[in-house]
Amino acid sequence: MEMVLRAIAVFLFLLVLTRVIGRRELSSLEPFDLILLIVLGDVVQQGLTQDDYSLTGAFLVIGTFAILQVFVSWIGYRFPFARPVLEGEPIIIIQDGELIERNLKRERLTRQEIAEEARSQQIAHISEVRWGVLETNGKISFIKS
Repeated sequence: MEMVLRAIAVFLFLLVLTRVIGRRELSSLEPFDLILLIVLGDVVQQGLTQDDYSLTGAFLVIGTFAILQVFVSWIGYRFPFARPVLEGEPIIIIQDGELIERNLKRERLTRQEIAEEARSQQIAHISEVRWGVLETNGKISFIKS
């Protein structure tokens, strides 16, 4: 039972942590970020199972995480007012070819990152974009003028 309670506490902490970190950072992992995630996984595992290396302990922790993920998903589905808190909302970062600086600062995005993403989607210049939206998954959608 102690492992299940630890799994619930760690799950909630990781949920809050991912909301605080922001969506753009999680969607564009650099090699160092990937290494940090691997190390984080090991640290989380040690905090969850401590010295318990049994299959039962592993199944309890994995099952608890799976149930919590389904539960959070169900809450977002069942209670639409909770969805922005759990999943976030799309944010407009370009309107009529102009960057919205306030939203860029809020999401810690640079002009260079936006221009790079636009080029990857065959858009030569930001002025060609009617709407640019940072989606909840961290990707940027562009709608041309």
